[in-house]
Amino acid sequence: MTHPATLPELQAHYGERYRWLLLLAVMIGTMASVMSSTIINVAVPDMSRHFMLGQDRAQWVASGFMVAMTVSMLTTPWLLSRYGYRHTYMGAMWLLMAGGIVGGLSNDYSLVLAARLAEGLAAGVVQPIPAIIILRAFEPTEQGRASGFFGMGVVLAPALGPSVGGVLVDWFGWRSIFFMVVPFCLLSLWLARRLVPTTALGGVAAKPGGVTLDWLGLLLAGAGTLCLLNGLVQLHAGAVTEAQLLLLAGLAALASFVMRQRHLGRRAAHGGVAPLMNLALFKHRQFAMGSVVAFIYGMALFGSTYLIPVYMQLGLGLSPSYVGSILLPAGFVLAATIAVVGRLADRRPVHLLVSLGLALLAVSFGLMVLITPSSGIWLLIMLAVVGRIGLGFILPSLNLGSLRGLHSPMIPQGSSAINFMRTLGGAMGVSLCGIVLEWRLAAHGASLNHVGSSPERLAAFNESFFMLSALCLLALVAAWQLRPPPQSA
Repeated sequence: MTHPATLPELQAHYGERYRWLLLLAVMIGTMASVMSSTIINVAVPDMSRHFMLGQDRAQWVASGFMVAMTVSMLTTPWLLSRYGYRHTYMGAMWLLMAGGIVGGLSNDYSLVLAARLAEGLAAGVVQPIPAIIILRAFEPTEQGRASGFFGMGVVLAPALGPSVGGVLVDWFGWRSIFFMVVPFCLLSLWLARRLVPTTALGGVAAKPGGVTLDWLGLLLAGAGTLCLLNGLVQLHAGAVTEAQLLLLAGLAALASFVMRQRHLGRRAAHGGVAPLMNLALFKHRQFAMGSVVAFIYGMALFGSTYLIPVYMQLGLGLSPSYVGSILLPAGFVLAATIAVVGRLADRRPVHLLVSLGLALLAVSFGLMVLITPSSGIWLLIMLAVVGRIGLGFILPSLNLGSLRGLHSPMIPQGSSAINFMRTLGGAMGVSLCGIVLEWRLAAHGASLNHVGSSPERLAAFNESFFMLSALCLLALVAAWQLRPPPQSA
């Protein structure tokens, strides 16, 4: 028996429930990609000891993933248009699974890093797809509920991931972390064969002979991001001249990328090479402000996912499995918050929800100074819960607030661009946290090379958390501009 393949066939076969089944199918794959991006942080200390790496090299398993994900998500609209949903989605899942298997079997750090880059490329392609589905397959009155359902499922992966991952690291070592994504990838491939359509956006057939991918733009975006991150690292290391050259090269590459996208946007009507980013999106105030929030929020979010596990293990002296058990209650609170806020987003102003979330996130980072090695574990759990409640207000609201004002044909490009801004901020945030931490450790005359905590080491961590709190407060200014323009009479 032949399974239905095109969008009309699947809609006829499954009826009204199909859009929810489709969202479930892509949610599983997104869970795998999110888990692969965050769970590695639990294994960084163990991996550093195994390969005898410094903190700056070890963090590249996280920041390298972010760079690859940032660049590859720009290709999602083109891939969907050329190959359709099913082939694009399944190709990304095969690549993600291959990266997990290769990374887990590797005995060389360079090969581990290559596997992480492959996982990042796959995760970047998958990330924008759910927002496209929510905004094109669901009515406006259902979009908040769909975002809540999707967000609740996706955050369970990083909520459960550190707990399970911490136990696996304690029992089996860092390699087990890579293998965790394999069952999720297998399940997502099985669901994709049955639920994800072969057709492209809007249900039309894919066009293998359509417009050409902007490979030069992709190279400029990747080179610019890498140069900026390496420039920050070299600046902290004291190589001022090399850092200046890298930072200038990074800014020049990103400026060239923007100019190329503007040029290609003007020629888009005549076919040829498709722009990776439609700069006309930024003429919409809500989208432009949402992009600013996404960039700063990405820095704080992904920076903290790197910093918090390192802080708990090397600052407070906790074991990986204990770190996971502390973060587990906050993960379930986050899932419950997203489910509630998703429904609120259908009825309440989105800019208020995002602003409240950023404020709570800033408070949770700022109050980390209260924690000492003698503090009760309840204080650490409480601050983690406050931060996750803040995330729960932001996650289902930011995409809706940024993309709702766009015309339907612009939504795929908008989803890709807003995710690009968030992950670009995330890639810089991971590096920035590592750099600021090393800087403050040096300023206090401390290091992470010795077992046990110290007041100087904790002071360096606290100052790094203050930096994340300040970033969240800065994002509040842009979040307030997400409010829709007044309706004309």
